[in-house]
Amino acid sequence: MEKIIIYTDGASRGNPGLAAVGAVIFDGEEVLAEVRSFLGEQTNNWAEYEAVAQVLEKAHELNLQDREIEIRLDSKLVREQLSGNWKIKSDTIREQWKKVKGISKDFKNLSYTHIPREKNEYADRLANEAIDNR
Repeated sequence: MEKIIIYTDGASRGNPGLAAVGAVIFDGEEVLAEVRSFLGEQTNNWAEYEAVAQVLEKAHELNLQDREIEIRLDSKLVREQLSGNWKIKSDTIREQWKKVKGISKDFKNLSYTHIPREKNEYADRLANEAIDNR
């Protein structure tokens, strides 16, 4: 079985400003699911965490808990905080971190990889569509 690859992105126009999440779940070349959701007014970092939370909930719905999953995101901050390498200073971000950690407990083999923004175009497009079509 191939590793499940997930791309996530949070977008905020104004930071804080109109915000949304976008994510896509791949099993090989097959798209298993897309996630796009308008969040109202939020910061970019909050939206980045929310993207991870929402896509993990979708992965749970798809019964992917026993599969190897790699989440690729262009937020180095979120990747480093979720991996335990960086401290969390904001209370609102700490709540988002707890939310993601709570959801991720059900997954057997989950990793986070920081990628350049240009490698995250699919998830970015979904997030921007969610803002544009709110």
